[in-house]
Amino acid sequence: MPSGRPEPGTPAGPSARSTELLHQHPVLTRLGELFAEHGHEIALVGGPVRDALLGRPVNDLDLATSARPEQIEQVVKGWADAVWDVGREFGTIGLRKGDDQIEITTYRSDAYEPGSRKPVVAFGDTLVGDLSRRDFTVNAMAVVLATAELVDPYDGRTALAERRLTTPVTAEQSFDDDPLRMMRAARFVAQLGFDADPDVVAAMTRQADRIEIVSAERVRDELDKTLCAADPVEGLRLLVDTGLADRVLPELPALRLTDDEHHRHKDVYEHSLTVLEQAIALEQRLDAQPDLVIRLAALLHDIGKPRTRKFHSGGTVTFHHHDVVGAKMTRKRLKELRYSNDVIDQVADLVELHLRFHGYGSGEWTDAAVRRYVRDAGDQLDRLHVLTRADCTTRNARKAARLQRTYDELEQRIEVLRGQEELDAIRPDLDGTQIMAILGIGPGREVGEAYRFLLDLRMDRGPMSEEHATEALRAWSAARD
Repeated sequence: MPSGRPEPGTPAGPSARSTELLHQHPVLTRLGELFAEHGHEIALVGGPVRDALLGRPVNDLDLATSARPEQIEQVVKGWADAVWDVGREFGTIGLRKGDDQIEITTYRSDAYEPGSRKPVVAFGDTLVGDLSRRDFTVNAMAVVLATAELVDPYDGRTALAERRLTTPVTAEQSFDDDPLRMMRAARFVAQLGFDADPDVVAAMTRQADRIEIVSAERVRDELDKTLCAADPVEGLRLLVDTGLADRVLPELPALRLTDDEHHRHKDVYEHSLTVLEQAIALEQRLDAQPDLVIRLAALLHDIGKPRTRKFHSGGTVTFHHHDVVGAKMTRKRLKELRYSNDVIDQVADLVELHLRFHGYGSGEWTDAAVRRYVRDAGDQLDRLHVLTRADCTTRNARKAARLQRTYDELEQRIEVLRGQEELDAIRPDLDGTQIMAILGIGPGREVGEAYRFLLDLRMDRGPMSEEHATEALRAWSAARD
């Protein structure tokens, strides 16, 4: 055992929580009996044990066993309702029994070869050995199903009590074995409210470059879990402070270099984290909670500022067009992180639109401008409401209240217009077939130009009768001729 951690201890014996956990999931007790009858050990491991000891709901049932994959299948054959191969090369077999879905994995250790993006899997023979390869001590505990014994060789219970993230082996070895664990540390800080041990922080800082061998998809998944946690800001701070963010989301730490134009925040980095927190507080306005799209948009909405920063006489700083530049940067970064096209489009559109409200002033917008605001936001309008409100971080209470009242008024005007016309699906008052019939033309570019003219007219004037739309179309065509 490497220095810096105590030698593995002995099973801690049954605990009230572990016994209660087995009682809540009778399928586990029966699995313990089946594997014991075949001469194999099986235990509930990792997150479910941690959550049970924390008094959190236990949903996923992850099990580890001394049996090899083909032996796992033999043990559960005829008992499980369904059995499938999750990843035989990784030692994992899935099964369903009643309403319970379970994954069973052979004792193992994962490690990355230098420069490789795929972990090398070696099967093990002991539970303590398997636990030694876990990411953190709070996840290096197990409950043996046959006896309800809590196995805690690396004192995970103390780490839980102290709300600290420590590693079973040295942090350097743990992160060298699987660099993704550095991202996972940030996720657990965000999810559980734990503090990363100084050794963990130091190792993350020294080995930040090693994250580059991990696939973008795995990095993205951990980033998503961090963003969707109860307190993503603390997890993000850990990524930035250790240099991990420089490798996976460099636009975020870059914001620390940028003072905002009002000089009312330490920097745009702090402002962006505040906007994220305020967007989360407003998520009850949205259907999804947590909402990954709004959280990404809140975090990234100002990433165009470093590239658009201009200094002027008198000490003023401007960031003209940072919304447009930021949208392009957002698309590039999210594409590199392998996000879906839908998520990329939604987040980038929100970033590009996040300043639009500030042209509203004290309510001088015409109905046409309100219609365009709704049209440009499309199905992201509710999220845009949240982002715009969250982006108000001024410490001036009177100004903040005024901005909120002004946005309340804009939302009210949108609702009034929505009640008067089909605001969510604005179309010209004539379709393509009607345009061709009225102008006596066939399909072609002129039809598209006429369609856009009528759409702009619809935005400016609101709904028109077919007669008036026809008259306007003919006048437009005659003026062109």
